[in-house]
Amino acid sequence: MGGTEFVGRAVTEEALARGWDVTLLNRGRHEAPKGARVLLGDRTAEGGLAALAEGEWDAVVDTWSAAPSAVRDAARLLAGRVGTYVYVSSCSVYRHPRAAGLAEDAPLVDGSPDAGEVDYAQAKRGGELAAAQYFGDRALLVRAGLILGPYENIGRLPWWLGRLARGGPVLAPGPRDAALQYIDARDLAVWMLDAAARGLGGPYNLVSRSGHTTMGGFLEACARAVGSTAGLHWTDPEPILAAGIGPWTDLPVWLPPGDLYDGIHRIGVGKALASGLRCRPVEETVADTWSWLRGVGGVAPQRPDRPYVGLDPEKEAEVLRATGVTTAS
Repeated sequence: MGGTEFVGRAVTEEALARGWDVTLLNRGRHEAPKGARVLLGDRTAEGGLAALAEGEWDAVVDTWSAAPSAVRDAARLLAGRVGTYVYVSSCSVYRHPRAAGLAEDAPLVDGSPDAGEVDYAQAKRGGELAAAQYFGDRALLVRAGLILGPYENIGRLPWWLGRLARGGPVLAPGPRDAALQYIDARDLAVWMLDAAARGLGGPYNLVSRSGHTTMGGFLEACARAVGSTAGLHWTDPEPILAAGIGPWTDLPVWLPPGDLYDGIHRIGVGKALASGLRCRPVEETVADTWSWLRGVGGVAPQRPDRPYVGLDPEKEAEVLRATGVTTAS
């Protein structure tokens, strides 16, 4: 469903590389990977799923993150003609506060498969319920964490790469040794296709182990990838927060210690690891993303339904000066 952007594209390319027959349903707004069969349709429009009225498939992969009713309609139409319904959900479906190490049986937010436009967490939970309603234990609910890698259209890793490439003193949010969790979209794709082929179902937290890299390892890998000599000035969370700088949005990927950090960078992934999840080194994810970013002129595509991320240069300079770092006027 889709198959031309970020996670969907990673799935399409991985499936094609395996020699699988791949069918995409999308609006035709982005060029599809060569070798995929494209059916045109807008799942938000009346009759938008008509191209899927006939045919059988071993698996469907659905990355939808808006109204759950769209997942419901697709799952209902495909029930009986598809083996496994892979729905890319999110760890956002877990209810706050989220304890470190939370597993798939942790409390969930409320959701409805029939809902229209709702907030992100409820949308993903509603999508899960919609897939399960029509596919039961053949619904594979992939609760992804932070996703990075080539073709990213959210802007998190591309922003950091661009910032390091720009040079000058860089506000590096600490702690430097803070453990991070994320998953490369390509590793997510590999796991999902393997899991679908094995007939796995039910919920899985899909993200690297906590500490796959650290905040320091991540930013240092970005600096090496772009060949930057910019100085990383590690700064404690307190002056960053006091300056009104937003974690995760102004400074992508970063969260200060606390409940939010525990719920994003300390998620339990024992079930996924036991089922075969493998994650490539951060250096590979960062370098490949930089190579792709340069290939598209240095400007990453931006999803229209997501806000831009990144820190205003003047705000960054203000905090750096307050901590004793000399910046250009």
